Amino acid sequence: MMTDPIADMLTRIRNAYHVRKHEATFPYSKLKMKICEILVREGYLEKAQPNEDKFPQIVATLKYSGRKAALESITRISKPGSRYYIQADAIKKVLNGYGIAVLSTSKGIMTGKEAREAKLGGELICEVY
Repeated sequence: MMTDPIADMLTRIRNAYHVRKHEATFPYSKLKMKICEILVREGYLEKAQPNEDKFPQIVATLKYSGRKAALESITRISKPGSRYYIQADAIKKVLNGYGIAVLSTSKGIMTGKEAREAKLGGELICEVY
């Protein structure tokens, strides 16, 4: 039984980058798809598409620049046993602006920069750089 599906998705992406795979697959959910869309928009993934099989999955195509991976680190912050909520004015830049924070707000899933601009706080899902 999986207790944290978001952490499982992030771990599958991280492990796929470490072994230089071309793509990572994981079970489909709307939340995971929104997080993948942000990672694509910010340039950490090439693309992410739902795969309509017997068991719906997301196929995330990883992005490389030559031999270097586009993603160096992806860390889960808020966990099922220890939720981490943050106010809009407390959202800090990740790695001095080189990384992104992914938040779940009342207006949906967005980056830390978008949440600061919209003056929205929320649950800090993960940090990526």
